[in-house]
Amino acid sequence: MWKVIIADDERLICRLVQALADWKALDMEVAGTAENGLEALELIEKEKPDILITDIRMPGCDGLELIARAKELRPELEVVIISGYAHFEYAQSAMKYGVGNYLLKPIKQDELMETLHKIRERCETRMNRQAGIEQEKEDGRNAMERLRSSLMKDLVSENLPALTPEVLRQTYYMEAAADTFQIFLLKFDCDMRQINGSAVEIIQKKAEEIFAAGLQEECGDMLLYFKSYTGYGLLNYEEKDKAVVRKNLRECLNRMNAKKDLFGGVEFSLALGGAVKHPSELQESLKEAQSAIAERLVEGAGRLFEDIPQDTDDDKQQLLNRYAKRMEHAVETLSIEEADTAGSMLEEEAVKNGKLCGRELLELVLAAGGLFIARMAAGNAEEMRQDFAFCCNQCSRMGQLFQELRRIQETLLQEAQEIRSNESTRPIRLAKQYVMQHFREPLTLEEVCEIIGFSASYFSALFKKETGEGFAKYLTRVRIEEAKNLLRETNTPVAEICELVGYSDRKHFTQTFHKATGLNPAEYRKLYG
Repeated sequence: MWKVIIADDERLICRLVQALADWKALDMEVAGTAENGLEALELIEKEKPDILITDIRMPGCDGLELIARAKELRPELEVVIISGYAHFEYAQSAMKYGVGNYLLKPIKQDELMETLHKIRERCETRMNRQAGIEQEKEDGRNAMERLRSSLMKDLVSENLPALTPEVLRQTYYMEAAADTFQIFLLKFDCDMRQINGSAVEIIQKKAEEIFAAGLQEECGDMLLYFKSYTGYGLLNYEEKDKAVVRKNLRECLNRMNAKKDLFGGVEFSLALGGAVKHPSELQESLKEAQSAIAERLVEGAGRLFEDIPQDTDDDKQQLLNRYAKRMEHAVETLSIEEADTAGSMLEEEAVKNGKLCGRELLELVLAAGGLFIARMAAGNAEEMRQDFAFCCNQCSRMGQLFQELRRIQETLLQEAQEIRSNESTRPIRLAKQYVMQHFREPLTLEEVCEIIGFSASYFSALFKKETGEGFAKYLTRVRIEEAKNLLRETNTPVAEICELVGYSDRKHFTQTFHKATGLNPAEYRKLYG
C-alpha cells in the first residue's frame, strides 16, 4: 500500500483531500497531515511516504523549500502541488525538482482521482523496474556463486583445466590474492534413514554460516561446496596466518559438534589436506584430505585429521584373498550364517592386523562387498555397488563399516534364496494349475510330468516335499472337494457327479468319498444339501 502525506496550512483543505479520494481503491493510505512545511518534513522523515500532496504557499517553510528538502530525504518521492491561479506561475518553478502534478483550487474529485491514478501507475512501474534490477543483481550473484562452487565440484570430479591464478579469477571468479591454498573436508556421519534431505540442507546452511564467520578474517577468499554428506572447502590465506587458520578451523568444528544433538545425533569430522603454494597443487591437497578423513574409522569421529598414514597394501590383499575363499562356499550354498562368519572373521583379522589405516579399511570393505556383489551375479550389480559404497562412506567407525558388509551379504543371500525357492515351486504351481483344469478327465501322474517336463520319480518326490502330500492324494482331494460342492449346491444325480469329477466307477467313487468324509454321497447331500 502506498503512503501519502498531505500538507496545507488550511486544515479544511487537508480534510477535503482526505474526503474526496477513494484511498482503498487506489491502494493508498494517508499516513499523516501537516499544517506547515516543518511538520511535513518531520512526517516525511518518520513515515517515509511515497506521495506528498502539498500547498505551494505555507508559512515557515513554503512548498518549494519543502519539496527541495523532501527530495533530499526521498529522491523518488512523488509530489502533487495544490495551487491557486494567483500562484500557478510560482508553482511552475517546482519543475526543476521533477514535479509535474498540479491541482488547482478549488480541488475537484475527478481531477484528484485522475492525478493519483497516474501517480500510482508510475510508482508501480518504478517498483517493478527496481524489482527487476534487484532480481538481475541477485541472479548475477547466484550465477557467480555457482561458478565459484563449480571449482570444488570440478576438483572432486577431477574434471578441470590446468589451474593458475588467472584461471581461478577468470573462470571461477576466485580472487586468490594470498600466497597459500589448502583444501579441507567437513564430513558428517549419520543414520541416513533418520536424516532426510531437508535436514541435510539445514546442516549445510549452518555449516556455511559457521565456517564463513570463523574464517573470513584471515582468509582472503574461501569456498565451501557440499556434495551430499561431505563439505569440500578451499582456503586462500597468507602463510603467516597458517596457525591461526588451523585454530579457527578447529573452533568451527567444535561449534558444529556442539550442535550435533540438535541435528539428530550427527557426528562431524574435519580433515586438512596439505597447504600448497600454487593452484595446480590443489588436486593433491584434496587427495590428502580425503585420505585423512578416513582415519575417523580408526580413531573415532569428531576430530580434526591431518596426518596421512602409509599404505600396507600387501596386508590388505592377503585379508581380501582369505575372505574370498571363505565366502565362496557361503555363496554356493546360499548360507547367511557362513557369509556372516566370513565377514566377522575379516573384521577380526583387520583389527588384529593393527596396521591398516582408515582409508585401507574402507578400501578393504568396499573390495569385499564388490566381490560378493559380483559373485552373486545380481542384475543391478553396479547400482548395488554404488549404494554399498555410499553407505560405507557414511560410517564413522570400523564396526559400522563391517556391519554394512554383513548387511549386504544377508540382503543378497535372502534375495537369492527367494529366487531359488520360487524356481523350485514353479513346477508345482504349473502341475496344480493343470490338475484344476483337467481333474474331470482320467488324469495320470505321467501325463502331468510330460506337460511340465519332469521325470515321474523326480516330480513325485518334489511334489511331496513342497506340498506335504503325494500327487495321487492331492488329485483325489481336488476331485472330492468338487463332488462335495456339487452335492451341496445342485440336484445333479450322484451317478452323474461321479463322472463330472473324473471317476468312471461309481462304486470306487462312493468308497473314496466315504473314506474322505465319513459319509457316502447320498448321506452327505441329505445333511448338507
